[in-house]
Amino acid sequence: MLAAERGAAQNTLVAYRRDLDGAEAELGDLVHADREQLGALSKAWADLAPASVARKSSTLRQFYGFLLDEGVRTDDPSAALPRPAIRRPLPRILGHSDIAALFAQAETEAAGERAAAVRTLVLLEMLYGSGLRATELVSLPLSAVPRDAPLLTVTGKGGQARMVPVSSAARTALSRWVALRPEGKYLFPSRGGKHLTRVRLFQLLKDLAARAGIAPDKVSPHVLRHAFATHLLEGGADLRVLQTLLGHADIATTQIYTHVDSARLVALVNERHPLARARRGD
Repeated sequence: MLAAERGAAQNTLVAYRRDLDGAEAELGDLVHADREQLGALSKAWADLAPASVARKSSTLRQFYGFLLDEGVRTDDPSAALPRPAIRRPLPRILGHSDIAALFAQAETEAAGERAAAVRTLVLLEMLYGSGLRATELVSLPLSAVPRDAPLLTVTGKGGQARMVPVSSAARTALSRWVALRPEGKYLFPSRGGKHLTRVRLFQLLKDLAARAGIAPDKVSPHVLRHAFATHLLEGGADLRVLQTLLGHADIATTQIYTHVDSARLVALVNERHPLARARRGD
């Protein structure tokens, strides 16, 4: 159902399966588990972070909702599952100086036209310049490379396609990489006809950070995506436009980035609000 009706990504399917397998290891037969058994999961999950408990509970609630819809069960015992109160963590971001250091290092290393170095530069350009998710980036087919239009078609979560901009610098780096890359249907091919893995992407970025004099634990694909969003907001981007660029289904997900731009918002109110102008005598 998740794959056929909701178009869930492979990573999502793997995560759901892992959660269900874990619950089954604790309870046995999940299909016929009762409220008392589900309530006991609170103890089994006691050492987990609230966010992990919330995710596992969500998986099971959807599972029992599915069983109810399909007529496999006549009741839904999932009300007994724990509901931890969680606060969405604020995104970790890189400052402009760190971003500049990463690019300076990547460009210096790519100057010799060594394929691996040019690939790292392209990956960095696409993560920070276009705000792609790690999976979206590594799984790009070669056919997705724009020829004339400065836009890239990306398939995101739930199989949803969106258009994202590709900067002139990224297009130049892409041209260099296409001329050097090994054969394969993916933009970033790997062995056996597959594409570069997310794990390898993480490793490449952390290695680059270390060479640029930045703590490796500060850098990841998602941190660069956060920096893309935050720095666009700082530059005056509209929140709805940012939602589209990031591929968020709900603008509430995008709004988490507004906290980092609070100083600019305060300055904007002080400068633009009619009362502020009146008090200055404008």
